[in-house]
Amino acid sequence: MMNRQRFTVVASATVLGLALAGLAGGTAQATPAKASPVKATTLSASCSQAYLPLPDPTCTPGAYNPDVTQSTISSTICVSGWTATVRPPTSYTNALKVQQIAQYGYSDTNTADYEEDHLVPLELGGAPRDPNNLWPEPRYGTQTATSKDSVETKLKNAVCGGRVTLSAARSAIASDWTTALSRLGL
Repeated sequence: MMNRQRFTVVASATVLGLALAGLAGGTAQATPAKASPVKATTLSASCSQAYLPLPDPTCTPGAYNPDVTQSTISSTICVSGWTATVRPPTSYTNALKVQQIAQYGYSDTNTADYEEDHLVPLELGGAPRDPNNLWPEPRYGTQTATSKDSVETKLKNAVCGGRVTLSAARSAIASDWTTALSRLGL
């Protein structure tokens, strides 16, 4: 059984490398240098689950989209549908999810049980493809990926409504999404 799991991780890493290079499915696309995969030799559990429901801050510190600033929010995050224009394709996020499930050492390796989530959400100008901003967030437990979604929306509405600065919202959610709203008085 152990050899089979190891083979799955190595095979998944190969598929991940092809997908990130744009070679899987015949869709060659340039990806940013930061989006390059971690080599298969580092796929052992290198990220801690001790922070759940938060990601390991060493593995997932968060990253920002440089196109989103306080002065550009009216033409970026505050425009309905804008996140769809920057959201990475599932071919990219699914391959990264497989790699990061291994890095987090989750015993449940069913990808359907995780959302490849942006720590700093696209709604707040999080970097769309940077692995430092993405992690496999469990869909199970008391504080799940679905719970975080409502926090993201409330923060975006507060930023777009002028009640909170973009910087404050990003900092609060990157530090601890479970306390972000109370930390900002929302």
